[in-house]
Amino acid sequence: MSKISKYLYFSVCFAFFVFVTLYLSDMIVSQLMNGLSYSNEVFSLNYVENTGAAFSILKDSREVLIIASVAAICLIISYVMRNIGAISMKTMFFLAMLAAGIGGNLHERIALGFVRDYIQFNFVEFPVFNISDIFINVGVIAVIIILLKKNL
Repeated sequence: MSKISKYLYFSVCFAFFVFVTLYLSDMIVSQLMNGLSYSNEVFSLNYVENTGAAFSILKDSREVLIIASVAAICLIISYVMRNIGAISMKTMFFLAMLAAGIGGNLHERIALGFVRDYIQFNFVEFPVFNISDIFINVGVIAVIIILLKKNL
């Protein structure tokens, strides 16, 4: 594949994941604010405004989290640009997912001053999270697995 095709692929994946996280978050939060209630044995929808990062660390550190998010996205994009020829499509897919998850939370942090979390596990004690958090975790885990398999 040409470098231009790979850049386009990364950009389209990134845009798609950003759209998905922002659209679904808006839809879910809107429904929750209008009285939607959902719960089963596995998870429930429970709206929480999170002013921190994962597990509410760095609570009320909006500016620090914005700077860290921008830096992380820039590092991912820089890595992709410098290594575009060597990066597999699968790796680019997960890097785009990771960057989009960071971007989704960044958007909410800038626009709202907090991140909207709404998914809560009922079978284990775990913080409330959102779709951007899922993208971040899946992206990180997938990239780590890809790197470990490549180096084994």
